[in-house]
Amino acid sequence: MTGRRLPRWSSLRPLLRTQRLDLNRTRRRLAAAHTIDDLRAIARRRTPRAVFDYVDGAAEAEINLRRARAAFERVEFRPKVLRDVSAVDPATTILGRPSALPLALAPTGFTRMMHHEGERACVRAAARAGVPYALSTMGTTSIEDVADAAPGAARWFQLYVWRDRDRSKDLIQRALEAGYDALVLTVDVPVAGARLRDLRNGLTIPPTLTLRTLLDGARHPGWWFDLLTTEPLAFASISRSAATLQSIINTMFDAGVTFDDVAWLREIWPRSLVVKGIQTVPDARQVVDLGADAVVVSNHGGRQLDRAPVPLELLPEVVDAVGDRAEVLLDTGVRTGADVVAAVALGARACLIGRAYLYGLMAGGQRGVERAIDILTAETVRTMQLLGVRSVSELDRSCAGVRP
Repeated sequence: MTGRRLPRWSSLRPLLRTQRLDLNRTRRRLAAAHTIDDLRAIARRRTPRAVFDYVDGAAEAEINLRRARAAFERVEFRPKVLRDVSAVDPATTILGRPSALPLALAPTGFTRMMHHEGERACVRAAARAGVPYALSTMGTTSIEDVADAAPGAARWFQLYVWRDRDRSKDLIQRALEAGYDALVLTVDVPVAGARLRDLRNGLTIPPTLTLRTLLDGARHPGWWFDLLTTEPLAFASISRSAATLQSIINTMFDAGVTFDDVAWLREIWPRSLVVKGIQTVPDARQVVDLGADAVVVSNHGGRQLDRAPVPLELLPEVVDAVGDRAEVLLDTGVRTGADVVAAVALGARACLIGRAYLYGLMAGGQRGVERAIDILTAETVRTMQLLGVRSVSELDRSCAGVRP
């Protein structure tokens, strides 16, 4: 038997590691997040339920969102060994402009509802990371203020076509004058999807004070304090009083948008034109024929038509059909750097992320968005190293496939 003895200080001392306490609570909180799911858990604790559910939820039974995540879980990597991966470069070009990652921050509405810094925090984080940022028509910071917040950022403006075409044209002109690089036409919202979490939570934009929200506010006083002591939460491009998302979309967006509108935008917009919401190969071909520089294979994060095609599964077909004439981007279900690598290997130029960086925003403002991008960067680089590839250009279908 092994003899026992009392531990000596000389033996314990090397095992004790003291760490200076970071007095900044936001930094402490974010340092504990090692994945996007960790940021999601922090965001859930720090924001009212209706706000978190707006970001986290999807349409109807949320089947589509689960399918999108399941598709990424079915990815099988095929690593090449005995390659020198001591130096890996995840940089690429998106729409002709360098990007530090095959990644862009997708357009999201009502962003200052998640955190009072809103779109300014997001575009600054994108500029710091060297990736594009897309501002939504439904944004809560103006086109010009976002441009001023990060003058050197690659900025895109996302457009929903309104019934009032002159209002749409005015937004396009403002984006052009403010130096936005690309116009992103979203085409999968002829009417609002049934986002049942929002309906059950009674979510309005901006949030209204009811007994339910007051009770929830007692559990999230910091969020309410920021909301009530900073500039009023309102749409930057829409003049509306408090209303539900469905009522805003169904009264202001044009359900009659057609391919003719793509041709119209191509005529009046001189820079890169992206069409977001492509869910069939024929539609991809037609918008590229009309002059789109890129398409986004997307089902709106599962937030519109439930049971729509899963973007990752559709991606190779779209790439085969139009990839020699336009860039193919992908969104929906992207939660890790490994997801980004998988999508690029299957033919995407880059991925757009929405929920992933909004969890970071809710968890810690600009620092939280930066943390989300840093996590995805580390995961992307590590996955490339383990795959045996040194650059994004080496990623192809020999590196990954989707199991049946």
